[in-house]
Amino acid sequence: MTTEIEWWEYDDAAELADAVAGDIQFVIESALDARGSAVIALAGGKTPLPAYEKLAKAKLDWKRVTIIPSDERIVPLGDPLSNVTALGKTFIPKGARVIPVVPKATDDYKAAGRSADALMQDLHWPLDLCMLGVGGDGHTASIFPGPDFDEALNGPRERRALGVMPDPLPPEAPVARVTLSRAGIITARALLIAVTGKDKRTVIEDAIKQGAGSTYPIGRVLADVELPVDIHWAP
Repeated sequence: MTTEIEWWEYDDAAELADAVAGDIQFVIESALDARGSAVIALAGGKTPLPAYEKLAKAKLDWKRVTIIPSDERIVPLGDPLSNVTALGKTFIPKGARVIPVVPKATDDYKAAGRSADALMQDLHWPLDLCMLGVGGDGHTASIFPGPDFDEALNGPRERRALGVMPDPLPPEAPVARVTLSRAGIITARALLIAVTGKDKRTVIEDAIKQGAGSTYPIGRVLADVELPVDIHWAP
């Protein structure tokens, strides 16, 4: 592991949400100052939602901010499983550009991935920020074990997103996904992970120790990352 990984510990989820919102705001402000625009990828799931609600209250020039999900379930817009739907509800009213990387559901998850990748080629790259969550099984974004695992980790460096079919399918969301590739994640200017719970902390610590040979997707993603990684954690 060649990178610097720093853990930030909080007493509870509310304190974590404050800190994560502050960090994302700082990254956006820095990008706006440097380039006049910001492009960020935000994690799905329930854990970061309080941070997003706090972030949305920040006095930013939101019209110059583009947000994509770090991964998306291949479901119709408006579906409860859709990550971009939740992001849109929070940030579109502020004026941000929230991009649905899966504009419509399809049975061809590979085609959905190619479409998402083409869309991302039109965005300013690298990302100013990539925020990730981590599952109890060690997956991050939608990089799961399955037939597309190696491609997500080791595909062409210029490929920013791809379609994946987790195997087994997660019971809470048994659908194919589109995910940022490892290359799309680790080329970001800032990488932030937000998690809660002792079990997930143990998984991440084990994954980091295992390095490039990790049995956990998060370990494989983080192996040899060259930028500093901030991990925000609360019990």
